Amino acid sequence: MSYLEATNDLYKEAALTPDVGLCCTTNPVWQFPGLSIPKIMQEMNYGCGSTVSAQDLINDPKVLYVGVGGGMELLQFSYFSRQEGGVTGIDVVDEMLEASRKNFKIAEEENDWFSSKFVNLIKGDALNLPVADASIDVAAQNCLFNIFKTEDLKKAVAEMYRVLKPNGRLVMSDPICEQPMNDELRNDDRLRALCLSGSIPLQEYIKTLTDSGFGTIEVRARKSYRVLSPNHYPTDELIYIESIEIAAIKDPMPEDGPCIFTGKTAIYYGNEPYFDDQKGHVLMQNQPLAICDKTAAALARSNDEIHISESTWHYNGGGCC
Repeated sequence: MSYLEATNDLYKEAALTPDVGLCCTTNPVWQFPGLSIPKIMQEMNYGCGSTVSAQDLINDPKVLYVGVGGGMELLQFSYFSRQEGGVTGIDVVDEMLEASRKNFKIAEEENDWFSSKFVNLIKGDALNLPVADASIDVAAQNCLFNIFKTEDLKKAVAEMYRVLKPNGRLVMSDPICEQPMNDELRNDDRLRALCLSGSIPLQEYIKTLTDSGFGTIEVRARKSYRVLSPNHYPTDELIYIESIEIAAIKDPMPEDGPCIFTGKTAIYYGNEPYFDDQKGHVLMQNQPLAICDKTAAALARSNDEIHISESTWHYNGGGCC
């Protein structure tokens, strides 16, 4: 049995018998005015964060969500795209698709604005999406891509890039891990399916996105997720796993490389009213400006009267780059 077959079997079980603790996290279940999320959807929320952000979802976007779970995030996306087929959900597991269909009927009873017609559920594979090129405004996945091994991860990201419109957004939440894992952990298909042993370092994760062509990356959240301890897992040391929420924007790639926002700011404290680097960055005296890591390094080299903060790993827009 391959690791993908093990994953499919695990989520078939989770569809037939909801597993409340499968991906339980500290992340809140985002509510919006007039939105009621059925209890069954919350029980089948098999993500490690959230991919739903109002700033991404303007002007009735066409949304693609890969790995439907119990349908919770599909319902949340529909809140912002109230049109027939406005949201497309893709999953390779028949039982998960059927569970979502049933859950949407419950959602219709609890939400007078919602119709199941807003969501188009399709059986499909993340490595070969049944979606037209450049047809999607916002693509999302939650706690799925970390399951893929390197070559499959590249294929999955490339497929998301393909279906996005220019300036479209890929919004994701996945576990990451900065510590090395032994081969026994890495080769355990069930632990990989459980979103544990496939976790990779953040910089490796970001490089996969930028290698696919995404010109702007926003790290929006970084949180505690799990530990692999020697008394429960085949490891000699405690391994700490975090979860991230990240957006990759299909912007043209800058000549000097991608803009990667990790929550850094620059504050100019010189004697002049402002500092202008003549490259599009104007810093008013003693006012913080959100900047990408590339600009942070350039400003630090250009002026010794600029304070550059450390990465907060929580960037949510604004600034200049």
